[in-house]
Amino acid sequence: MKQPASTPSTENQPLRLPARGRNRPQAVAETIKDWIIENGLAPGDRLPQEHQLIAHLGVSKGTVREALRVLETQGLIRTRTGPGGGAFITELGADHASALLANHFFFKEISIAHIYELRIALEPQLVFDLAPHITEEQIDELRRRMSVYTAPPASIEEERQQRVAELEFHEALAGFSDNPLLGFTCGFLVRLLKDLTVCKRIYGQPNPELRERGLSYQEQLISALRAGDADEARAIMQAHMRAAQRIMLAQEAQVTKAFLTIGDR
Repeated sequence: MKQPASTPSTENQPLRLPARGRNRPQAVAETIKDWIIENGLAPGDRLPQEHQLIAHLGVSKGTVREALRVLETQGLIRTRTGPGGGAFITELGADHASALLANHFFFKEISIAHIYELRIALEPQLVFDLAPHITEEQIDELRRRMSVYTAPPASIEEERQQRVAELEFHEALAGFSDNPLLGFTCGFLVRLLKDLTVCKRIYGQPNPELRERGLSYQEQLISALRAGDADEARAIMQAHMRAAQRIMLAQEAQVTKAFLTIGDR
């Protein structure tokens, strides 16, 4: 862990506050973020003390504290009181980032069609990139997730568990990606499917075709990945996503119709 940054030197670039005109605490927060990157600080490192930030930035104590609250809300720092306390840099985890981003779409009408339009475009590229260097440990992890839904479910609750496990297979693939933006986006789309109200209704209905087709495509995909065949892996994933899209849209229509029928009674 680096020592707490204190005063600017040849090793530490000074903080430079943008010109006035923006929200002041937000401007200070952005300046601190830039300074963290410029100085190569990492999670666990401590920011300068409050009085040092005030002196370097030439702003009030209240503005600095508001700026630190902004960074804490964003998940980029945590503050600790007492001896050895201060503001420490943290890494925003994928789950937290996904939850924050999902809030942006909370009041927007995200549909299954919207999600699969992107999954069809992105997940084939994900496995194309992954095929040349996937490890046996990663293959084993994919098979472990598949083991949850190799047999037909014995109850509706098990049906739900199997659908979630099938989605987690794709989350695992996203987590293996060397492209952090592609991996995060693919994982985020899976999270949306988990949280979408209509999907929860679909996953509570018997759907043997979805399980059987998904399992078949995933078996083919693992064979292609193990062989390092990127083109075949991409073709299989594209077919898998298109088949899943067709089944899910058909199920969505049935569930929506049944829900509206109940509402009309």
